[in-house]
Amino acid sequence: MDTMQGIKRTDYCGTLRMADAGRTVTVCGWVQKQRDLGSLIFVDLRDRTGLLQLAFTEGTEAGVMEKARRLRSEFVVAAVGVVRERAAKNPDLPTGDVEVEVTVLRILGESETPPFEIVENSQTSELTRLKYRYLDLRRPDLQKNILLRHRLAKITRDFFDENGFIEIETPMLIRSTPEGARDFLVPSRLHKGSFYALPQSPQLYKQLSMVAGFDRYMQIARCFRDEDLRADRQPEFTQIDLEMSFVDMEDVLDLGERYMRRVFREMLGLELTAPLKRLTYREAMERYGSDKPDTRYGLELVDIGEQAGATEFGVFRAALSAGGTVRGINVKGAAAALSRKEMDKLTEFVRGVGAKGLAWARLNPDGVASSFGKFLTAEQMDAILRKMDAEPGDALLFVADENESLALTVLGALRQEVAAKLDLVPKDRYDLLWITEFPFFEYDKELGEFVAMHHPFTAPMDECLAYLETDKARVRAKAYDLVLNGVELASGSIRITDPALQSRIFTLLGLSDEEAKEKFGFLLDAFRYGAPPHGGMGLGLDRLCMQLLGCASLRDVVAFPKVQNASEPMTECPAPVDKDQLLELGLAKTAE
Repeated sequence: MDTMQGIKRTDYCGTLRMADAGRTVTVCGWVQKQRDLGSLIFVDLRDRTGLLQLAFTEGTEAGVMEKARRLRSEFVVAAVGVVRERAAKNPDLPTGDVEVEVTVLRILGESETPPFEIVENSQTSELTRLKYRYLDLRRPDLQKNILLRHRLAKITRDFFDENGFIEIETPMLIRSTPEGARDFLVPSRLHKGSFYALPQSPQLYKQLSMVAGFDRYMQIARCFRDEDLRADRQPEFTQIDLEMSFVDMEDVLDLGERYMRRVFREMLGLELTAPLKRLTYREAMERYGSDKPDTRYGLELVDIGEQAGATEFGVFRAALSAGGTVRGINVKGAAAALSRKEMDKLTEFVRGVGAKGLAWARLNPDGVASSFGKFLTAEQMDAILRKMDAEPGDALLFVADENESLALTVLGALRQEVAAKLDLVPKDRYDLLWITEFPFFEYDKELGEFVAMHHPFTAPMDECLAYLETDKARVRAKAYDLVLNGVELASGSIRITDPALQSRIFTLLGLSDEEAKEKFGFLLDAFRYGAPPHGGMGLGLDRLCMQLLGCASLRDVVAFPKVQNASEPMTECPAPVDKDQLLELGLAKTAE
């Protein structure tokens, strides 16, 4: 095997152009393809910047020519030669006008035949590619994603540095505190029977940094949550975390908007419209059935309670008499596309997300076809059609339920399903908006009590303080989310800094003074020594990358991701450990 001794790389493969003609260069990389034409050999050499053609001709030294004949896909080589104009140019390659006439060739590493071809848009199963992730990462499309992620991280650090933020690293081994998801626990060898937790977020430490007087904190932080995975979830993820002192909500939102404008300008060359649109939580739920609505398309929810209540249709009347709601969606021009068979599929869909069923109507050329029309008079149906702003060719979808929240959520899911089914979502469009005024509490049916919708350090809105003990459903929080195309990118709030109010919230959440002291005593103690008003948010770097690139999964923007069951196929982790390691930690494996 050859070495690099005596030569140094001068250029990356994808950077050479006609302006470099006549230069002697040294390039290194992996062989994409070798074409042996007898007296001529051409090699496509690949590195993270792109492809470059190497040429071996009749004038090439015999020893170099012999090495070139040995080359196979994924061999690692270094080549020295002169840049020249290509005889047969390739307009599809940035380097397609030039090639390197090789004078020195060194084989630095040989390769067995890889389990799949290293090409863009590989059709090999994802599980196989994840098993050999180090090969998968050689593919140009994945490398582009990882390089974009690097660029996003740099833009992020530059932006916050320019705005007076200090990057502070917070601990990875912390005390386990309830934040809504399961902690990953780490047993302590020195304190047997006790455990650290991996942080779900740097929440408490960044608040303590404000008490410490650092004023503006940021961190590109690794966070961990032991929860079931989805396309936009990983058990470990990266968060752009920030906290600011002496601010109110408007200051935080303004900073978030300026950051997003910078990202879109530098990453995509797009100028975002400022200020970003805002919806309260209640507005978002009533119009879109979601607290993270995709506003790139319509299909807004319509309340037909007044019109439905005037009918004799039992499903509508039962929901309304129980204090519920009847709402619908008008899918414009979709009467033909949403056939009876498709309506049956949508009915099964809404049942799968909690509804009892789906009522529908189609405005066909020969009249209205409806699943409930026989229970209505012509005048009653006309009233509903007018409320829905229905026209010939439209399809109407209705959900009725005594639980208003469930009806809204079901219609929100149905809205997304129909938009995807009918291809109504515009491509290459980015709709950003803030969701504000979240409920402070949400009712947990299983527990039979109100619990914090956000972490317990979120401040209630000033006008809601009077309802904390008397009407929890009316209490709104100084909390806000940033949503992009139906994906929650960021979540944050203004924090509680008054020790008395914080203790009051803990009590309302069922924590005794002793429990609050045990779990959060250090924070409460800190607030006794002068805590500035502060707030912040955490923005998912992985999710932001995924949205900027239009990827379907976080696995496309994470170098070494986990799969659905939170395992990593490449290293086969998690894995059993030696009995001696468990004994050293004071642990024993129970029978399965």
